[in-house]
Amino acid sequence: MKPDVIVAYPLRPRQMAMLEETYTLHRLDLVKGEERDALLRKAGPISSALVCNGHVTIDEALLSKLPALKLAACSSAGYDQMDVEAMTRRGIKLTNTSEVLCDDVADMALLLMLAARRRLPEGDRYVRSGDWARKGMMPLTTSTSGKKAGIVGLGRIGMAIAKRCEAVGLTVGYYGRTKKAGNDFAYFDAPLKLADWADILIVATPGGASTEGLISADVLNALGPTGSFINIARGTVVDEPALIKALQERRIASAGIDVYLDEPNPDPRFAALDNVVLYPHHASGTEETRDRMAQLTVDNLAAFFAGKPLLTPVN
Repeated sequence: MKPDVIVAYPLRPRQMAMLEETYTLHRLDLVKGEERDALLRKAGPISSALVCNGHVTIDEALLSKLPALKLAACSSAGYDQMDVEAMTRRGIKLTNTSEVLCDDVADMALLLMLAARRRLPEGDRYVRSGDWARKGMMPLTTSTSGKKAGIVGLGRIGMAIAKRCEAVGLTVGYYGRTKKAGNDFAYFDAPLKLADWADILIVATPGGASTEGLISADVLNALGPTGSFINIARGTVVDEPALIKALQERRIASAGIDVYLDEPNPDPRFAALDNVVLYPHHASGTEETRDRMAQLTVDNLAAFFAGKPLLTPVN
């Protein structure tokens, strides 16, 4: 008999085929309303594993319908919509895929930073519109080399960003709840202090209640009118109305944003700004990385059912 697995969010086609071959799948992602309730009544008592990602809410209400659950295999890095404490109390293990998306996300942080500071979208429009010929050279932009980059959250992704920043001539500092060993970067014990020091502030911290609003209006003000703000973390980490106001009033110079409070419908005021580069929460969105994320999810399931240690446990 194949083990029963609930799929709350699908994987890539090749990995879905692997799941279908190995397990009896209950496709929660394909049903709604009464059909969803019926599937949970049927599959909840017999399914010890769940495939999900960061878009899936796993709370006490859902867990109460999954009495046999022992593993939630998450195919994304983020899991801020999941009640990890409740899962831990129930003896449910959570895995994620942050290890394999690190490089693409770090690349996107660097891309957004350079695009924002060198006003890449504006330059593209300047050429396409014919303004270059009509008006002459576009205004000068701001150099990156020789500046200071402050990274909020020096985890795996934050460290990858730091190495890229060093490669383009930036001095790196960081904020974290504790000082990290094994590096010579300047450490700051508060985001406000880091922002006051930095020319560029890059957020790479997890989302969730513990980091909600971490980047406040005061932090943005400390970054200052020549500063750039980059967010590849979660929209909840920054006071978004304060960020928009700071950009509107030029209290910070520019921003590069991949994540928003309301996705996929970001605040329309972002679109009206010419000093922000916008990206659709797609930092890990390459064929190669998404394949690796899906495969790591499959491999965590295989380890679980084989009684082996999980590859990337969260709790």
